Amino acid sequence: MQIRQAELDDSERISLLMRQLGYEAFPTLIKHKLLALSGRATDLVLVADDNGMIKGIVSLHEQEMFHQDGRLGRITSLVIDEMPRGEGVGSLLVLEADNFFRRSGCVKAEVTSGGHRPQAHLFYQKPGYAQDERRFLKRYQVANA
Repeated sequence: MQIRQAELDDSERISLLMRQLGYEAFPTLIKHKLLALSGRATDLVLVADDNGMIKGIVSLHEQEMFHQDGRLGRITSLVIDEMPRGEGVGSLLVLEADNFFRRSGCVKAEVTSGGHRPQAHLFYQKPGYAQDERRFLKRYQVANA
């Protein structure tokens, strides 16, 4: 199993993985996002590649915190294919996420997970993520260009 940076050619497989969690992220959107994030030192998208088969993906972002020293790391998506779940693919991706955040000067990292995913909550607790604070969300309507 190789953990590597996502490539444009991975877009179709990444799209299928995202759909397993209910996200309508079509390959064109995935390509657009990979292009938008490429070359940025603060963003990284990794895949777990098992001899050409993408078994998981994680998207990582880090940002400066205004109210304290250090940076904040954020996992914005982590998806493991339904078939190899429980085989350690997610743990490998989270380990790489932690390494990226530490190298970037992050003093803490966060991940959000819907209330309807109790298995994911247990998964995140194993490598040291603890439930903390509440998140407030506001959605905006975006005009299609």
